[in-house]
Formats: sequence, structure tokens, C-alpha cells
Amino acid sequence: MVSPVGIVNPVGMRLTFGIVLVSSLGPNANTELPVNDSASTMNAKPRISILFVCLGNICRSPLAEGVFRSVVSERGREAEFLIDSAGTGAWHAGNTPDPRSMEIARRFGVDISAQRARQVAADDFARFDLLLGMDRNNVRTLRERAPAGNADNIHLFLDYAEGRIIDIPDPYYGGDDGFASVYQTIREASETLLSRLD
Repeated sequence: MVSPVGIVNPVGMRLTFGIVLVSSLGPNANTELPVNDSASTMNAKPRISILFVCLGNICRSPLAEGVFRSVVSERGREAEFLIDSAGTGAWHAGNTPDPRSMEIARRFGVDISAQRARQVAADDFARFDLLLGMDRNNVRTLRERAPAGNADNIHLFLDYAEGRIIDIPDPYYGGDDGFASVYQTIREASETLLSRLD
């Protein structure tokens, strides 16, 4: 007789890792096969999925994605996270990040040039554990669009990371100094966010 073996994870999904062969030789017969040889698989931390969101996904949220990815990588924790970014609007869909965002990121050793802008999709609300808006308008738009029951994972980035209800300003219409300031704010918040998620 073949019986599936699995565990129930914290969100209630049954994960099946293998099968156990049940023998008809009697109750004392030890005929179970190992379900999984890898202890590391059983003990692996579940991935945390984070979507950083701004207006057009070319300035702030690509920086947040790249910087947080860099902070995670510096600590050797890449396998624990799924990191992405998107915009509430679709004006720049398919475009690379703003050249000024790419330049300030490059200056600090972060390459975001492969990113492409996209709009937040309906399935993002269920797919990501956290949707972090760069400003309160982003958060408001996300909550308005979220399907019923999916708004609890939407937060203001600096509020969630640092407990400060402060927007990360959009540097799009300003100069290079605005991008440098945004980078620094995002870097500090990313380090705090990772510590909070320990």
C-alpha cells in the first residue's frame, strides 16, 4: 500500500515530500523507506516575497529592489527572499530604470540595469508577503486595487521598516542630488528591514 507523506506548513498548505511503503508483513515490520535524505531541505526557511512599489517603477522601486537585493546578498541570505518591484501606473512598462537611478546605484556597486518596469498585477496581492509602497499615495492606490482580504500585506516602506510614517520622495522631476538622497534613505531602510525580518 502506498501512502503520501507530508507536512502542513504555517499557512496550511500540505507539502508532500515522498511516499512510505506500508508492508503487509505485520505491525512490527520496519519497512519504511527514507522520505527525504536532505535535512537541509526540511529545515530550510520559507522564502519571504517582497514587492517594492512606486508610481512608474523607474526611479524609487527599482532602487529599492536592487538595494534590498544587495543587502540580502551581502549577508548570504539570497535563498530566503523573492524580491521584485512594480509601479501603480503602466506609463513606463518595459523600460529600463531612469538613467539617474541606474547611475546612483552603480556608484554604490548595485546594478539595476537589467530591470524592466511593469505595473502591479492582480495576482501580486496574493503572490507577495509584503507590498511596500514608497509613499502614501502608492499605498492608498494599492489598497484600493487589492482584492478583498489582501490589503493586510500592504505597507508604507519606511513605516514598515523603521516605524516612520514618512514618504520616500519621488526624485523624477529633480536633480541628481535627489536620487542620491533617495538612495541613502533606501539603503538605511533596507538594512533595517532585513534585521526586522530575522
